[in-house]
Amino acid sequence: MRSDNLHNLKDDMTAFVEGHGMRRFPGYIGEDLPTIVWKDEDNPDAWKDFVELAKSAGAPFLTMEEMVLTKEDLDFIIERLKEGIYNDDLDDARWLRTYIGKTGFLQLGFAHQGTLFVYETSTEWYDRYQRVLDTAEAIGGLLIEDDDDE
Repeated sequence: MRSDNLHNLKDDMTAFVEGHGMRRFPGYIGEDLPTIVWKDEDNPDAWKDFVELAKSAGAPFLTMEEMVLTKEDLDFIIERLKEGIYNDDLDDARWLRTYIGKTGFLQLGFAHQGTLFVYETSTEWYDRYQRVLDTAEAIGGLLIEDDDDE
């Protein structure tokens, strides 16, 4: 069973990376860059193999990113969804209030010979949050498009 808060895992990752003599660079490797995503195949300690691979590849540091759900982020989504007819998504967004202050996503990454390698893990609620966020952003895009037509 996956945890609903990855904060302790982040602390473990930090200690493990630093224990291998590597540095951490706070940053996110986006989808618009060519990347290879690590397949963990349900191994909860796969991230350790990823860090050891980065070290053996000679990476001096790993990028590290986390997503902690904030009240402001959730309020923005709820307001956006109220503008549309997305009742199921609005209910999901309200349900997510339980997770404010919790870490739902972690990403580690490193570059090697021009390729970015990425390890990501997330909670079930974060995956739901991403779906609701995508809907809210789509509503924003529709609103912007309407403004351009006028």
